[in-house]
Amino acid sequence: MATLTTPTFDELFAGAPVMAILRGMPADKSVELAVRAWDLGIECVEVPVQDEAAAEALAAVVAAGAGRGRQVGAGTVTTAGRLAWAVSAGAAFTVAPGFDAEVARASVAAGLPHLPGVATPTDVQAARALGLTWLKAFPASVLGVDWFKAMRGPFPEVPFVATGGIDAGNAAAYLAAGARVVAVGSALEDPAQLPRLAELSKRR
Repeated sequence: MATLTTPTFDELFAGAPVMAILRGMPADKSVELAVRAWDLGIECVEVPVQDEAAAEALAAVVAAGAGRGRQVGAGTVTTAGRLAWAVSAGAAFTVAPGFDAEVARASVAAGLPHLPGVATPTDVQAARALGLTWLKAFPASVLGVDWFKAMRGPFPEVPFVATGGIDAGNAAAYLAAGARVVAVGSALEDPAQLPRLAELSKRR
């Protein structure tokens, strides 16, 4: 497997404002969707690691990405054990649904940029104080587009990734409200989603 340089989130998200989340799929299906996403121009892919089977799927997608010069992240990294799976699989970054300073520090120490979940100004300040730059707004569909507009005032410098309840139908609204990236997960069960999201990327 080829060795890739660990990127920053600025580099990871420079190509397109969309990240595909491949949750709860077997390894072969995960690789198939990841390759389809890359072929369509969606460069950033995350595979949540909630159990050992998911960790194996992550490793398979990482291997497929290495051959194409694509980085793959590990999602739902909420414990030291899941971080170990991410490192073992060769993930380039980690993502979590919430902010846990211990997990964040461990991930960064392992050489993996960490994208923590936030939902309040307090979360944002705590994560930024730890040196984390990009933050994941979760669950975005519950927070709503107005949350992103409101956060522009006190935190204009913070790049947010809108995650949770995002699909090709509402992604543009979140980007217009201030999200820098949208992450799409369960909606990808619909095969029409990836081409529509790729078109959104091309318009940016």
